[in-house]
Amino acid sequence: MSTESTIISYYAQRAAEYERIYEKPERQADLARLRSLVKHLFTGKNVLEVACGTGYWTEVVLHTAASVTAVDINDEVLDIARAKPLDTRKVKFKRADIYALPVFPEVFTGSLAVFWWSHIPKARLGSFLRGLHRSFPPGTRVVFIDNIYVEGSSTPISHADADGNTYQKRQLDDGSTHEVLKNFPTEQELCAEVADLACEARVEFLQYYWMLSYVSKAQR
Repeated sequence: MSTESTIISYYAQRAAEYERIYEKPERQADLARLRSLVKHLFTGKNVLEVACGTGYWTEVVLHTAASVTAVDINDEVLDIARAKPLDTRKVKFKRADIYALPVFPEVFTGSLAVFWWSHIPKARLGSFLRGLHRSFPPGTRVVFIDNIYVEGSSTPISHADADGNTYQKRQLDDGSTHEVLKNFPTEQELCAEVADLACEARVEFLQYYWMLSYVSKAQR
């Protein structure tokens, strides 16, 4: 099974227990700051959210955004997201392959991806980012949020491959174990990946999470 197929299968099976990650007591201050930043950055914007999962961050964005189109490849997580009491006049959930996004009729002015960057193989980051940027015009506010590795709080890294990707062994409630790609980029790596795509790039490292925010520029 490929790395991508493994991740898809893992999150399909984890759907019902996914949002427990937001209950860790030590992470509440960081999460409160991230929720505040997301609401501020997407105020009044038409947002494309990729890898939306169960819709936790969709609900946060909807507090201030004009609209949200939220996509994921797993029906299992989308079913949970659609069942939430969200304003259906402002939000659409769609199934889509994040690596081959469809042509959207909407014109987006914002884009959000939370806990997805870390699951992209390093060799595919460039093509993923270029594909994502084809979904919106220059001048779009783009935000990525993901984990920092914190000893004692994060799942230990089980091994690294030849490309420098790191992996974790995770166990679900049913007792099944899954080896999941989970990378932890540095600030320098983040900035280098978006150097040709971004204006006004800013990286903020909190205790447990990082956030990369920038304005998209025209691709060469």
